[in-house]
Amino acid sequence: MADNTTNKDAAAAPEAKGGAAPTLNVLAQYIKDLSFENPGAPKSLGPREKAPNININVNVNANPISETEFDVLLTMNAEAKSGETVVFNVELVYGGVFRVANFPQEHMLPLLFIECPRILFPFARQIIADATRNGGFPPLLIDPIDFGQMFQQRMAEEKTKSQVAANQVN
Repeated sequence: MADNTTNKDAAAAPEAKGGAAPTLNVLAQYIKDLSFENPGAPKSLGPREKAPNININVNVNANPISETEFDVLLTMNAEAKSGETVVFNVELVYGGVFRVANFPQEHMLPLLFIECPRILFPFARQIIADATRNGGFPPLLIDPIDFGQMFQQRMAEEKTKSQVAANQVN
């Protein structure tokens, strides 16, 4: 007996340009820039009364390479301070080259600024943990990041900037 049922998952999959299924491929991942500073070494490696304050900044940028390939850069900075003294500073720019095909145009920004950095993050997190450990400190394990919320905040800031600019013109 032949099975005449349809695959509901395949039917529900969004199809964009030319009926082809959307695809996201990681073509390469790389360290673009890595810096670790331990300005107080070897004194900074001794025991401490209290843990330093750590400030972590994260940013995402995407640049087109071709019509279907994009370079996505995840920039992470972590600075540890004890009072006004810098204990360590680590900066990482971690990149990925992604091939994006058959996605609707309205999905491109969320894909590049949410999904791509989500793929890169675990690798960047490990590099920072290794750098701080190799610098003589306990590994800095950065908590998971909500790239969706970051994207929404960025879009809200862009909207506010454009509204302010429009009001200044009028």
